[in-house]
Amino acid sequence: MAGSPPRPGRDTRVARLPPRERILDAAEELFLREGIRAVGVQAIAEQAKTTKMALYRHFVTKDALIEEWLRIVAAGYSTAFDRAEAEHPGDGRAQVLAVARFIAEGLPDIAQRGCPFVNSIAGLPDRAHPARRLIEEHKATQLRRLMGMCERAGVRAPDEAAAEITFLMEGAQVSAQNGSVDRVGERLLAAAEAVLDRGGTVGGR
Repeated sequence: MAGSPPRPGRDTRVARLPPRERILDAAEELFLREGIRAVGVQAIAEQAKTTKMALYRHFVTKDALIEEWLRIVAAGYSTAFDRAEAEHPGDGRAQVLAVARFIAEGLPDIAQRGCPFVNSIAGLPDRAHPARRLIEEHKATQLRRLMGMCERAGVRAPDEAAAEITFLMEGAQVSAQNGSVDRVGERLLAAAEAVLDRGGTVGGR
């Protein structure tokens, strides 16, 4: 399978990356476009301008590459939670809305490429697969952190509010991907605020 046509700018940047990062970048490009099971190691090597032997020096198996890529994606979401807490210390309402805004701002990219977790989970039917477990643990941690934010916001039932906001964020990503709803980001932020207001946080933390 041949690599993608060159793209000015991005290809220059990618060419300067160290081999391991170049492989991860190529894997992400192909996994999002074609699905993790449809993409072979040879295609990833070609996209990364390297060889299968070089790829296996960095990642023992394709599954190890999938897991590392998803670990990096998950870390990006975790960083958004960290930033929300750091920028709004003690203000749970502002923290929740900052996370919702992060998701809303990422929706245009989701619309073009899809959610990495949604796209990947269908290709990981074995629940014991390390990458599948990584996704499940990441989502569970994210829910716990949202619950903590809702508690700090003074919501009466933080577990219910966190679950509802999770549904909203997950649904917004899927809706952006399939184009079923317009103004998805705007609607997500309004709905998240409504959940917090209904939970008893109007005008306070």
